[in-house]
Amino acid sequence: MTRPTTARSYSFDPHEEVVEVSDDKLGKLRRFNLIMGGLHAVSGVLMVALSNDFALGVSTFNLNGPPGTDLAQGVTNQLFDVPLGIATSLFLFLSAVFHLLIATVGFDFYASELRHGRNRLRWVEYSLSSTLMIVLIALVTNLTDLGALIAIAFANVSMILFGWIMEMVNRPDRDTWWTPFWFGCIAGIGPWATVVAYLVVGLGQEGAEGPPGFVYGIIFTLFMFFNTFAINQWLQYRKKGRWTDYLVGERTYITLSLIAKTLLAWQIFANVLIPT
Repeated sequence: MTRPTTARSYSFDPHEEVVEVSDDKLGKLRRFNLIMGGLHAVSGVLMVALSNDFALGVSTFNLNGPPGTDLAQGVTNQLFDVPLGIATSLFLFLSAVFHLLIATVGFDFYASELRHGRNRLRWVEYSLSSTLMIVLIALVTNLTDLGALIAIAFANVSMILFGWIMEMVNRPDRDTWWTPFWFGCIAGIGPWATVVAYLVVGLGQEGAEGPPGFVYGIIFTLFMFFNTFAINQWLQYRKKGRWTDYLVGERTYITLSLIAKTLLAWQIFANVLIPT
């Protein structure tokens, strides 16, 4: 009996090195990761040291009756508070830890990953740090429902894991299978659609004032930067311009990560966390 064929299988040896990475380039990447790790760590320390104790609540809504009960009879319960300064510093520290890990004890593994045209450590870090970032963006938009926050978090993790799959089933010298990329884009729309829908519906209520202006700035700038990660991967696999070199995409990921995290952290600090 023959085995059934799968829709997609490796048409190459996944253990074969496919990207030429010189010792000189590796040395530069090691220093780059050390610098980026240091910058993230400094930002994280400053965030903890300078911010106030402002916190945002996470809540649930109970109808207080059987299905179909009038919403007016429902009860909102505040479950716990999220200290915004600590939470903001956390995604900075996560990046710092991974950059420093890559540049030290994990460097040989990192070098091997790059030679295979992938970096699984990147996707692990993003699944943690970017998920925390999008949850914090939802919270400052006044979206505090626990169920919605959990759904946003898992949709974001799904997007990141599709990026992981994209690198595992493709390699720079072969035709690209784009399905994981497009599925990741679809998953990535979910959190932002939720945040925007919540804003629009809230503003449509009679007498609604909406969130302060800086929240719209956060949504716009971070939405733009989240999308640049997808553009970077698209350029890598389309082999456009300088992106014919896989390492250009790697350095771009590292740079975009620093910019996006710094923008979110200091926008929150400047508008919410400055000590009073």
